[in-house]
Amino acid sequence: MPKLPGINHKRAIHAFEKVGFWIARQGKHITMTNGEKVITIPRANPVNSFTMAIIIQGAGLSIEEFKKLL
Repeated sequence: MPKLPGINHKRAIHAFEKVGFWIARQGKHITMTNGEKVITIPRANPVNSFTMAIIIQGAGLSIEEFKKLL
């Protein structure tokens, strides 16, 4: 698995919006959906790399695809 640094949650939100996700709910975590998949992003700066990798996988993206969106 390629290396992924910790990422600011706002940058992650913008990257997921580029592939069709939108914010469905906000609170301590931000829930995003694309109509089929639901992902939850914690409001942390930075979101650690292990957590971010699991979120990216849940969105159906590879880490390389996600890096290109940043």
